Amino acid sequence: MPSLTLPQVPHYQPALPTHEDLPYADLAVIDLSKAHTLEGRTELAAELKNALLTHGFFYVVNHGFSHKQTERMFDIADVPIACVSDEEKLALEGNPRDTGVYSGYKLRQYWHLDAGVRDQQEHYNITRHVNDSRQPEVLVPYLPEVQALIEHMHFSILHPTLRIMALSLELPEETLVKLHDYDGPNGTWLRFQKYFPRTEDDEVKTKNVWMKGHTDIGTLSFLWSQPVAALQILTADEWHWVRYIENALIVNTGDALEFLTGGLYKATIHRVVQPPIDQRGYTRLGINYFCYANRDVKLAPLMESPVLRRTMLQLKCDPSVAPTMREWAVGRIMTYGGTKTELRQGKDE
Repeated sequence: MPSLTLPQVPHYQPALPTHEDLPYADLAVIDLSKAHTLEGRTELAAELKNALLTHGFFYVVNHGFSHKQTERMFDIADVPIACVSDEEKLALEGNPRDTGVYSGYKLRQYWHLDAGVRDQQEHYNITRHVNDSRQPEVLVPYLPEVQALIEHMHFSILHPTLRIMALSLELPEETLVKLHDYDGPNGTWLRFQKYFPRTEDDEVKTKNVWMKGHTDIGTLSFLWSQPVAALQILTADEWHWVRYIENALIVNTGDALEFLTGGLYKATIHRVVQPPIDQRGYTRLGINYFCYANRDVKLAPLMESPVLRRTMLQLKCDPSVAPTMREWAVGRIMTYGGTKTELRQGKDE
């Protein structure tokens, strides 16, 4: 069989890992290669349960993507941000405050941070079926690879993780998988995200915070670990940095999982801050896969779990009036403050 010739892509050169001695969080590392056997999944379930009860963040390694494949995906991730004109970005800009759905571009200076300072991060969201919506022209040659990444994330990383998590709750393995259909109606999507350096004045006004502390909306979020240190998690009332591990995924719990487990697995507050001194002046490129339960899933505790029945739960709300995944997501998205970017203002004026 002839070898597949992939289209050339501009290379994105990240910063070197920081040499600063930072107060890192001690996060568990889940070896997904063990998930191929019941014995391995049972072992991982105990490790995952401990990770979720302590930090709500953990790493996943041996996830089926090689270092070379990961490097190429970072090159592709930069294409819709670095190689698309302002005019085309505006044409594909999403309006989450109006629709309650993240789609297309979020341009820089959309969110207000503090003291009149707006954000300097741009991202592009892609739904699970890449050909169902218009994409930037320059990204089209790479869409088969983007689609392959999404499918791998969903079937080979998300679903095995959900099976391990179900075992940690003493539930049938497919319980959570059934709540996260690939073709069913849910808001799961891929995001290419890039932070740009800011002025010293903006850093002072925002106390070096690039994105305020928050929890994620869905069940699980997967972030490819990348060299620029900036992600912090809140543990025991202190902020700790998340360490870079080459070709690892950083995974964290979101609101939906906290609801589904009655608060047993809490959504962890995290934020993005100015990188350490030896990485300042560089951009910070990210690849994220945000996973939501199916839209009609009621976010009430899964009380068929023996673990939850044995636990003294502090329920967020009466299960009878718990929101659906869609209701919770739309409500949170539409209430998160956004303003017109300068780019959009210039077009409107």
